[in-house]
Amino acid sequence: MEYDNRYNLSKRVSIVGLIVNTVLSIAKIIVGFIFRSKALVADGFHSVSDIASTVVVMFSMKISELPPDQDHPYGHGKAESIGTKILGIVLILTGFGLAKGGLETIFSGEIDIPGKMVLWVAVLSIISKELLYKYTIKVGKKIGSKAIMADAHHHRSDAFSSIAALIGAGGAIIGYPILDPLAGLVVAIFIIKLGFEVLLDAIDELMDAVPSWDKMEEIKLQVEKLDNIIEVGDIKLRSYGPRIFVDLEAVVADNLTVVEGHKVAVKVRDKIKELHPSVEEVLVHIDPESVYEGNQ
Repeated sequence: MEYDNRYNLSKRVSIVGLIVNTVLSIAKIIVGFIFRSKALVADGFHSVSDIASTVVVMFSMKISELPPDQDHPYGHGKAESIGTKILGIVLILTGFGLAKGGLETIFSGEIDIPGKMVLWVAVLSIISKELLYKYTIKVGKKIGSKAIMADAHHHRSDAFSSIAALIGAGGAIIGYPILDPLAGLVVAIFIIKLGFEVLLDAIDELMDAVPSWDKMEEIKLQVEKLDNIIEVGDIKLRSYGPRIFVDLEAVVADNLTVVEGHKVAVKVRDKIKELHPSVEEVLVHIDPESVYEGNQ
């Protein structure tokens, strides 16, 4: 996928997210205050954190699409991983904030009975945030962006937060006010768990963990079909945002000249990039057969 098109898609989904979250956060905070629902107010501030996370995504995606330069010869793809890491931290802090508010409400015993308008706003939030999640996760998978997918999960966590507000407000209205903070605690635990998953995934990528890319065996078979290739030795993968960098060991006959070995390496690199557009660069190490066997 062309990088300009990739950024345009990410920008479009982020702008949609900003608009939806701005409207929802204002509605939930105002209605929550007027109709005495602490759960809905907390949910509104959760939506505000969604706005902040979407801004982080837009910024990190913009940086990640910058071309390689003298200081960053491999490009700026790691900016996307940094953005994902920030989103994970935001989710964790949001979860702990919701948990703190729920516990304080339980132990204070000051649980208000909210108005029915709270229910309608919570339902509107659940529907809109679930639709926004489906749209965002679809775009994230299409362009291979972990930052966009992390933002999608943040949208879904907001939908669950609104479910808690709905359960809490509904329970309070029918005579079970304790359901409000209890539902908030359940959602807070879910959000904290999701935040740690997003954070650890981003840390893995920043530490060059092997990406979850299932093409290694396919590459090996494709390269071994090329002329002058006896076999493929070690293959290593690194990810820079959506782009994959491949380090590959190609075993050739001992009598191949340096020039012929260079031509083989170029052919291997071009073939892999042709068949796998997500591969940004291929480093081919040419190993004479006798040397390779001696190292085994």
